[in-house]
Amino acid sequence: MHRVVEHIDRHLDEPLQLERLAAVAHFSPFHFHRLFSAWMGETLGDYLRRRRLEVAAQRLISQPAVPVLEVALSVGFGSTEAFARAFKTRFGTTPSSWRTAKDRNRSLLNRKPGQAATAARRNDEFSKSDSQEASMNVKIIDRKPTTVAYLRHVGPYGPELSEFWEGTVLPWMQTNRLLGRPRYGISLDDPGITAPERLRYDAAIEVEPDFVGAGQHQKTSIPGGKYAAARFNGTGAELGEAWMALLRDWLPGSGLQLDARPLFEYYAPDMAMDLKTGAFECDICIPVTKL
Repeated sequence: MHRVVEHIDRHLDEPLQLERLAAVAHFSPFHFHRLFSAWMGETLGDYLRRRRLEVAAQRLISQPAVPVLEVALSVGFGSTEAFARAFKTRFGTTPSSWRTAKDRNRSLLNRKPGQAATAARRNDEFSKSDSQEASMNVKIIDRKPTTVAYLRHVGPYGPELSEFWEGTVLPWMQTNRLLGRPRYGISLDDPGITAPERLRYDAAIEVEPDFVGAGQHQKTSIPGGKYAAARFNGTGAELGEAWMALLRDWLPGSGLQLDARPLFEYYAPDMAMDLKTGAFECDICIPVTKL
């Protein structure tokens, strides 16, 4: 079932018929449909529709120069009309209005001091994100495909993820002698769009392709290719602001766009962490391709 949802996320621009997905799971279509609903808490059709619309909502924000039709096609809708109807049912507004509202927020975010200073600085969150963007040093890097073993967390991001790493992932790493290896935090959903109880996060560790370990882990490959990488140094509470600065402020002006590969944080074995302040280092990586 993990392979199925991974397959869906990486092929949203294609027809995803029941028979095809059942084959990925190695079940008959009849049994697969029932098992998917029981496991996910929603039917396959509802899940596909939700994922297509949530990914589209993110791309509308991060890729303001891309036409609405192109965004619709990139997530499997055949026309602007069908996409607009489904989008309004899900988010209560049209794709164009959604994008305009987010662009207006971004303009407010990027105002310089002295330009409507009261409005621009009323919210501390705006100030923090503005400074994050200004200090970002983004590099375009090439990554090779990497095999990882991972444990999945479903639920709100934030302090819960730190507890997940410390209470569940670290003991599992110790059991399987995986300490000292590169780690990845793979955020599979956008917390500004997806409901908190449905947010998925994979805590992953680099392993050999033939790795077989103890525990309830899964194994996959992080695809290679070009990524935009920005070094982050701060606390967990500041990490979300850095993601926002990269995706919603840097990316729209970069001449690049997201593709279907996952977004992740990369933690090298030698990256620093201050146990007193809780500050740590990682590289925030987003998959990019030309517009």
